[in-house]
Amino acid sequence: MDRKKQLKEQYKQMKPEMGIFMVHCKANNKCFLKITQNLKGIMNSTKFQLSAKNFPNYELQEDWNKYGQEQFEIEILEILQYDKDESKTDYSEELNIMKIVWEEKLGKQNLEFYTEMF
Repeated sequence: MDRKKQLKEQYKQMKPEMGIFMVHCKANNKCFLKITQNLKGIMNSTKFQLSAKNFPNYELQEDWNKYGQEQFEIEILEILQYDKDESKTDYSEELNIMKIVWEEKLGKQNLEFYTEMF
């Protein structure tokens, strides 16, 4: 029973990586940026939805269907570190700033962006 309690406590203390990732279409040099408080989970969800032809961004889904998975790269651009203050749970402001910074950086590299639809 103690082992079960230990594992539950460890699970509660685990913090998923948060930050920003990009889905980049090499065929047309367009990208989709996504900020999240759970990078690996949302990245996996994104890959699954695209493969299942069920991604909410229709423009990106159409290109995925047209060019194929081989023409896409999905990569983490930046990881946001947790605050030393353990009581902080909302990182949306920091993540939104991170997205603005990355839009500027990538825009200077002449990347186009898929329209955010959701």
